[in-house]
Amino acid sequence: MKQHKIKILTAVFLSTMMLLVGNTIANERYGKQKVVYHINYDNPKAQAGALRNVQNHINAVGKENLDFKIVMHGDGLSLLLEPESLEDTKLKYGNATAEIQAKISGLKTQGVEFQVCANTLKGKKISYEDDLYDVNKADIVPSGVAELSRLQQMGYTYIKP
Repeated sequence: MKQHKIKILTAVFLSTMMLLVGNTIANERYGKQKVVYHINYDNPKAQAGALRNVQNHINAVGKENLDFKIVMHGDGLSLLLEPESLEDTKLKYGNATAEIQAKISGLKTQGVEFQVCANTLKGKKISYEDDLYDVNKADIVPSGVAELSRLQQMGYTYIKP
């Protein structure tokens, strides 16, 4: 029985060390990154895939090495639109289901910022306070496309998942 416990502890120790070494190698390979992901489409499967890409990116580089933003405009706001709020807006989908909300919250705890286009809020008749999941005034940018350009000028890598 004692040997079994020693084997388990050894396996846990080796697994932890491999994870730490893997993270060190990844950090050496990728270094610090400033990244902006662009979402302007409403397909729920594509949006879920984009969130997976974001998590995979974080896993590879490490949250401590990332300045990560997601800019949404147009139909992309459906990612944050709560399904019960869809009726009062000009969007076709409300994709912020409980599962998507959990993924968004998880990404936010890892430092990902979700930025929302003010032009879209107005044009699609969306209230960020009432209709969108976990959005506050600081998350609103004047123009989604102008923000993408500004971030690229600041050295952010542009990714359209």
